[in-house]
Amino acid sequence: MKNVAPENLIKDRLSETLKHVGVSYRSIAKQLNVSPSLISQYASGKKLPRLETFVRLCTVLDVAPEYILGFAD
Repeated sequence: MKNVAPENLIKDRLSETLKHVGVSYRSIAKQLNVSPSLISQYASGKKLPRLETFVRLCTVLDVAPEYILGFAD
Protein backbone atom coordinates (compact mmCIF):
# COMPACT_ATOMS: atom_id res chain seq x y z
CA MET A 1 0.00 0.00 0.00
CA LYS A 2 1.35 3.41 -0.90
CA ASN A 3 1.76 6.11 1.71
CA VAL A 4 -1.60 7.76 2.17
CA ALA A 5 -2.58 10.07 5.01
CA PRO A 6 -4.81 8.11 7.42
CA GLU A 7 -7.70 10.55 7.11
CA ASN A 8 -7.57 10.24 3.30
CA LEU A 9 -7.51 6.46 3.48
CA ILE A 10 -10.52 6.46 5.80
CA LYS A 11 -12.35 8.90 3.52
CA ASP A 12 -11.55 6.88 0.39
CA ARG A 13 -12.53 3.53 1.86
CA LEU A 14 -15.64 4.85 3.52
CA SER A 15 -16.76 6.59 0.33
CA GLU A 16 -16.03 3.46 -1.71
CA THR A 17 -17.99 1.28 0.71
CA LEU A 18 -20.97 3.66 0.75
CA LYS A 19 -21.09 3.56 -3.06
CA HIS A 20 -20.68 -0.22 -3.15
CA VAL A 21 -23.49 -0.82 -0.67
CA GLY A 22 -25.77 1.43 -2.71
CA VAL A 23 -27.83 2.68 0.21
CA SER A 24 -28.76 6.35 0.44
CA TYR A 25 -27.10 8.63 2.95
CA ARG A 26 -30.57 9.34 4.28
CA SER A 27 -31.20 5.66 5.00
CA ILE A 28 -27.85 5.21 6.73
CA ALA A 29 -28.29 8.44 8.68
CA LYS A 30 -31.69 7.29 9.89
CA GLN A 31 -30.22 4.01 11.17
CA LEU A 32 -27.47 5.92 12.99
CA ASN A 33 -29.75 8.71 14.21
CA VAL A 34 -27.61 11.40 12.56
CA SER A 35 -28.24 13.79 9.67
CA PRO A 36 -27.66 12.78 6.04
CA SER A 37 -25.34 15.78 5.70
CA LEU A 38 -23.12 14.30 8.41
CA ILE A 39 -22.84 11.05 6.44
CA SER A 40 -21.92 13.15 3.40
CA GLN A 41 -19.23 14.92 5.43
CA TYR A 42 -17.79 11.56 6.47
CA ALA A 43 -17.73 10.37 2.85
CA SER A 44 -16.06 13.56 1.64
CA GLY A 45 -13.50 13.57 4.43
CA LYS A 46 -14.68 16.88 5.91
CA LYS A 47 -15.34 15.15 9.23
CA LEU A 48 -14.37 11.89 10.86
CA PRO A 49 -17.00 10.00 12.83
CA ARG A 50 -16.72 9.65 16.57
CA LEU A 51 -15.63 6.16 17.64
CA GLU A 52 -19.11 4.98 18.66
CA THR A 53 -20.61 6.28 15.42
CA PHE A 54 -17.78 4.73 13.40
CA VAL A 55 -18.40 1.29 14.90
CA ARG A 56 -22.16 1.57 14.29
CA LEU A 57 -21.54 2.80 10.73
CA CYS A 58 -19.33 -0.21 10.00
CA THR A 59 -22.03 -2.49 11.37
CA VAL A 60 -24.71 -0.86 9.20
CA LEU A 61 -22.44 -1.10 6.14
CA ASP A 62 -21.43 -4.67 7.03
CA VAL A 63 -17.75 -3.84 6.69
CA ALA A 64 -14.87 -4.52 9.06
CA PRO A 65 -13.55 -1.44 10.84
CA GLU A 66 -10.05 -2.75 10.10
CA TYR A 67 -10.72 -2.38 6.38
CA ILE A 68 -11.92 1.23 6.66
CA LEU A 69 -8.92 2.07 8.87
CA GLY A 70 -6.49 0.51 6.40
CA PHE A 71 -5.35 -2.43 8.50
CA ALA A 72 -6.85 -4.98 6.11
CA ASP A 73 -7.53 -5.21 2.39
